[in-house]
Order: sequence, then C-alpha cells, then structure tokens
Amino acid sequence: MSYLFNVYHVLALYLSCVASLSSAQNLKLPLKAVNLGNWLVVEGWMKPSLFDGIPNKDLLDGTKVQFKSIKLQRYLAAEKGGGSIVVVSRNSSDWETFRLWRINENSYNFRVSNKQFVGLSRLGTNRIVAMRDAPGVNETFRIVRKDGEPNRVRIQASNGLFLQAKSDTVLTADYGGSGWDDGNPYVFIMTVSGSLQGEYQITNGYGPDKAPQVLQDHRNAYITEEDFRFMSSNGLNAVRIPVGWWIAYDPTPPKPFVGGSLQALDNAFTWAQKYGMKVIIDLHAVQGSQNGMDHSATRDGYLEWGDSYIQDTVKVIDFLAARYAKNPALGAIELLNEPWAPLVTLDTLKKYYKAGYDAVRKYTSSAYVILSNRPGTADPKELLSFAQGLNRVVIDVHYYSLYSDMFNSFSVQQNIDFIYNQRGSDLAAVTTPNGPLCFVGEWSAEWAVKGASMQDYQRFAKAQLDVYRRATFGWAYWSYKCQYNHWSLKWMIENNYIKLN
Repeated sequence: MSYLFNVYHVLALYLSCVASLSSAQNLKLPLKAVNLGNWLVVEGWMKPSLFDGIPNKDLLDGTKVQFKSIKLQRYLAAEKGGGSIVVVSRNSSDWETFRLWRINENSYNFRVSNKQFVGLSRLGTNRIVAMRDAPGVNETFRIVRKDGEPNRVRIQASNGLFLQAKSDTVLTADYGGSGWDDGNPYVFIMTVSGSLQGEYQITNGYGPDKAPQVLQDHRNAYITEEDFRFMSSNGLNAVRIPVGWWIAYDPTPPKPFVGGSLQALDNAFTWAQKYGMKVIIDLHAVQGSQNGMDHSATRDGYLEWGDSYIQDTVKVIDFLAARYAKNPALGAIELLNEPWAPLVTLDTLKKYYKAGYDAVRKYTSSAYVILSNRPGTADPKELLSFAQGLNRVVIDVHYYSLYSDMFNSFSVQQNIDFIYNQRGSDLAAVTTPNGPLCFVGEWSAEWAVKGASMQDYQRFAKAQLDVYRRATFGWAYWSYKCQYNHWSLKWMIENNYIKLN
C-alpha cells in the first residue's frame, strides 16, 4: 500500500509539472492583450452611470470640500494643518480642505491635511478641534443642505447643535435654531474641489443593502463570454485583469467591499481557456493604496501603503497563486500596479516584490511574475538589476501620451514622432540581453489633440503598435470597454481604428 501510494504521489506530481510546463510553453510571446478595466475594480470615469443611484453622490468618500462662512467671508481651516483648533480665518490654502469619510448619505467625518479628524472637543466645551487620529462619535457631522441650493449648508455636530463661526478664531457647536440668511454665523457655502469614484466610493455610497446587487449586476453584464470570443477572434491572445485585495476574502470581504469578484475571475479563466487566451492577474488595488488614485480603491486619496502592509499584500498574492497556479490559462501574476514614486520607496518595493515573487514560486515555476515600474520621479531602469536574479520576471511600463503639459501642445505628427523616437528609446532602455522581459502593460490611442480625424487616430494607433510590439513580453491596451471611444479597444476595433489580425 505504501509503495502504491508513493508511485501515485510521484505520478501526480509529474503530471502536475507537465501541465504547468505545457501551459508555459503555450504562452506565445509577445502577447497582444487588453485590460479589463472597470470590471473587478471600479473606475467611475469609465462608466459614471454606475454611481447614479447613490444619494448625495457628489459627497462620496475622499471628496475634498471647503466651507466658507458667509458672515465672515473666510474659510474653515485646521490650524497648523491639525493637532489644534479649527479656525475661520483663511482665504486660501490646503488647510481649508477637508477630505470626507462618508458614514451615510448625510453624515461624515472630516479629515485634515495631517490626517487627523475634526471633532467636538472632548474637554467638555463646544469648541471644534482637529486632534484625533481615528474618528469616533465626537468626530461625526451632518451636512444639512438647503433645498434648491445644495451648496448652502449648515453643519451639525454630534451634540445635535450647529456650528457657528463667531470670530476668526472661535468656531463652536452651540446653535439650535434654523434659518439660511447670509448674516447668520451658522450658514456656510460648501465648495467641492476634488472627488473620487473608485470601488470604495461605490460600495460605501450604496451601502451594504444595495451595493452587492449593484456590483453583481455590473460584473455580470460588463464582461461576458461573448467578449472573450470577440477578443480572440480579433487577434488578442491575453487579458490583463485588475483585481482588488478584497478578492482574497470573498465572499465576505471587509466592509464596505462586497463579494462576487472571485466568481467573476473564475469565469474569466474558464472563458480564456475556452478561447485559447491567457490571463494576467493584476493586483491593482492594495490595502492602504499604493498611489492614492481611484483605481487603487483608496478611501480618501492618501497613499499609505508601505512596509506595514507588505505581509497583508503578500497574503493576497499567495491566495491568487494557490488558486490559479495550475490553471492552464494563467500567464502571469502582476504583484502591484503603479506604486507611486517617491512616496513608495524603492527599498520597500523591492522587499515586497521579493516576498511576492517567492509566494508565486511556492505554487508555480512557469507563470511569469510581473513587476510594475514606479511612475513619478523614478528611474525606469531601477528594477533591472534587482530582477536579473529572478526567473521568468517581467518589467511593466505604462506609456500614455497624456498627463503631462508637454503633450498639450503636440500636433498629430509630433505625437507620432514621439512614439517612434522617444517611446522606442524608452522601451529599448528597459530591454536588456538576458534580463527581465518588458511589458507595455497600459497604453491608449487617446491623446490631447483636438479635432483629430479618423485617419489621425489610425496613424497614432499604428505607430504605437509598431513600437510596442518590440516589447519582449507584449502589450495590453487600456481598456476593453470605456464610455470614451478611443479608450475602448472594442470600439476601436469595431470602427476600424485599429486592426490586429
């Protein structure tokens, strides 16, 4: 019995290795891929209608607001950015901007620039201060908006009374009346100066009763098996799928996130295998946020991911690798999307990448491990020496002809020349003999040119295809679907702007 067991065990291990190796050998490089953005990690700019059913949808988590006293004609501000009183004495500065933490459609916490929270003083007075590192009952406020004039507000503190701007240094919560006249010290003009529309905003905005159904309906309809058939028949052989850290805790992830993304990812693997495609799992959103952007599922726009989050993030990679390592459709796992420099340090990133790489290698020696470069001020070649000693590793670079003032003045031809010359040079710089492969993990045919013709877009797209096909691992367009046509590869293919076959 022991002998038969050992034979069976060795045979099973052999077959598993053969299957894994076969999967790797079937990975035809370079890949032609597309990102399935806004599917399992919501990005509101790509489909704003997802947020339409949220009450007070302009006041979601992370919204930046300012409150101006009509009577004093000055803004509320956290003195010294926090750690002291709240004053009513500023004309303009960061200290007047509060980031909302939404409790429900009317109640909020206000976070200041040093990350403390505004609240009612706990010294038995009615003064308003910004001194707590974590919000409690005293840090809860209701924003009462005037009917027909939603930017005219009164702010109710946890004691049930309204804030009054009595002088430039005295802000109290001690008014119990009503009224909206300009001369009243308890009336403020609220200005929204920035907002977020990510996974945290949509799930917390709809709340635990509605969010699960809204997200399930979205996932079921946004990407289907038919989309994989379309992609495969139009020359694509892979998909890059952004996922969030909460997928590892499905079906009951920490609030406000909701379950269901894991089942959708399982479906993607089934469809990819059916249509001969590969899946790149991309950890797009991590606890603490690696870049403070909507797509990182940040709550309020602060980048707080770092050493203290490494262990938790590696657990997510371990979960994904364990679940999909032997799936023949797995092509690669990307450990992190766009960690922003310099706030994410290179030392921290290397520490995490090594731990994440080791987690993947526990389960598979054949799947590629993708390391995202740091956007921002980082040297695009900074990971090359680190990756040199690792096996089957890829460096991911993102190339957009946007997000820089330089592009705003470019003509059509200047944009095209920039792709052939500068992007060609950039790509060559991260392509080294016997080094890691390179991957243009995100690019788009959108640009800052106004009034461009169809032929202009076709030439611009062709230039990028000409250059990015030199990437040794391949490229992935952002994205498959989007409300903006030139960001949608599906639309670009259907309307003959891009030809891949």
